[in-house]
Amino acid sequence: MTFIVRHLGLIDYQDAWQRMRNFTDTRDTHTPDEVWLLEHPKVFTQGQAGLAAHILNAGDITVVQTDRGGQVTYHGPGQLVVYLLFDLKRLNISIRQFVTLLEQAVINVLAPYNIIAYGDRKAPGVYVDGAKICAIGLRVRHGCSYHGIAFNINMDLEPYARINPCGFENLRLTQTKDLGGPDNVALAGQLFIQELKKLI
Repeated sequence: MTFIVRHLGLIDYQDAWQRMRNFTDTRDTHTPDEVWLLEHPKVFTQGQAGLAAHILNAGDITVVQTDRGGQVTYHGPGQLVVYLLFDLKRLNISIRQFVTLLEQAVINVLAPYNIIAYGDRKAPGVYVDGAKICAIGLRVRHGCSYHGIAFNINMDLEPYARINPCGFENLRLTQTKDLGGPDNVALAGQLFIQELKKLI
């Protein structure tokens, strides 16, 4: 299976969100799937059912109420954001299977660096020694996915202390640079695409 990969660089969250929605609303059964690799300026995003209580002190960082699943998370420079615009009906794959596949791609990126990572069915995402390294939040409309993953590579983790990440109090966060993994977003994006192509 093939898909188009787009490298969008540093892009405003709401701009990317609108582009994803437009793409999903206008695609048809023949539209090729796309994967967008990008970074966002500092922003907290709150999922559809997100509780305001999980935002402890946003400070100078904007909070955007969005339409993905999950609770509040943080995006900032040095984090690889991957938006996955896939026709899941055409792939004949369930949302749960798709989430597991994305988790596995991240786990496979980390394995050659001797970073032992794992998923958690009760709290989607990828973890290393109990610390979250990659968040997953998707939206599916008309059988097609958008939004995706936020993979911590080489960033300022301080803003996570201002929220209960993904709705969990005292959840620790980590990133690849601190674990001996990739230290730049471009390389991490390249490795993720390689692993994704093996799984889809």
